[in-house]
Amino acid sequence: MRSKKIQYLNLDKQPFSLSYWEKVTFFQKADFAVIGSGLVGLNAALRLRELAPKARIVVVERGSTPLGASTRNAGFACFGSLTELLEDQSLNGEAQMWALVEKRWRGLQKLRQRLGDRAIQYRPYGGYELFQAGEAALFETCVSAMPDFNARLKELTGLEQTYQTADTQLKRFGFNGIQHLIWNAAEGQLHTGKMMQVLLQKVHQAKIEIWNGIDVRSIADTGQEVAIETTQDWGFKAQKVLVATNGFSRRLLMELEVIPARNQVLITTPIPGLKIKGSFHYDRGYYYFRNIDGRILLGGGRNLDPLAEQTDAFGTTEKIRTALLRLLETVILPGQEIKIDGWWSGILGIGSQKKPIVQAVSKNIVTAVRLGGMGVAIGALVGEEGADLLMADAGEFGHLLKFQVPSIKSKNFKSNV
Repeated sequence: MRSKKIQYLNLDKQPFSLSYWEKVTFFQKADFAVIGSGLVGLNAALRLRELAPKARIVVVERGSTPLGASTRNAGFACFGSLTELLEDQSLNGEAQMWALVEKRWRGLQKLRQRLGDRAIQYRPYGGYELFQAGEAALFETCVSAMPDFNARLKELTGLEQTYQTADTQLKRFGFNGIQHLIWNAAEGQLHTGKMMQVLLQKVHQAKIEIWNGIDVRSIADTGQEVAIETTQDWGFKAQKVLVATNGFSRRLLMELEVIPARNQVLITTPIPGLKIKGSFHYDRGYYYFRNIDGRILLGGGRNLDPLAEQTDAFGTTEKIRTALLRLLETVILPGQEIKIDGWWSGILGIGSQKKPIVQAVSKNIVTAVRLGGMGVAIGALVGEEGADLLMADAGEFGHLLKFQVPSIKSKNFKSNV
């Protein structure tokens, strides 16, 4: 007979639970929890460490590596081709377009300064935009806009001519069906894997814990702290939480205007005598390719089936695989023998606007998401903005702080760019 003095847990409904040792060591309450170990999450964690040297900071990640786009992108250090910026200007206005350009440029410089060009294998090869035979009018529109854009960009890049026509390079690259090129002298490329490796190393050196393999099911702000429940049927607590899950963010915060978008990518085996060098935008930026280790990396085609690609499920589809192979064989490397070494996909976070969402959703929860396919460019900056906002009304952490962040008490605060 059970003693009436002892309360029993219903273990049939709780098949797995943390041990006492796990509760009081690994999963003891954190000061700050960052959900997502991508570019945004790790930069946010580093910023939190700068602001609160004594705080316990944990980064929670459901994958064995950052799962989403941070380790699955093309490694473009870009801030926008002319056709993209002109389209942004027509849709969202000149002021917002330039605010995003500045944010991307500042984010790239911050990323390079934090990690170092050598460590991330940054290469200032420039970025090229390709124009097909039927895009003569679009090309002329870009050429007409070039002087105004260059004058404005000089303040950011320091270059007299950020954008230049580059038709003389067509013969060297050997493209088929391409009549014009525009070169962006301020863009480059980097090694995505090296970038994330060195960022993870810096996070470990800062004594920030990273918990891999933990899938967060829900977060609840009690007003005093945040309760975090996992899909493994156990939970832990943190004083404050930053959600940095980008394309997956609506799994936790359904109210956010973030749409997942899958991008499919291929990479070839090494190609002897490859002449292509740089980052290339094709068909208004819907396709992109670059050289890496003597290979071609090619991705995009989401516009061919936009509704089907609004998913946070990884994988590739025959329609887009076929389109990428056709582009590779007929335009990029015409007449050459090509072998494909691998395929993968990444999940972006997009919305009706390209403006990132950096805002408080409750007293103790902040989100920094919706990178719009420009995570490499703006991830470092968005992460720092999210961390600053999380700390903006953190009076209870006075004993942990290095210096005070200006108080921003409105829970509706949003990033101004």
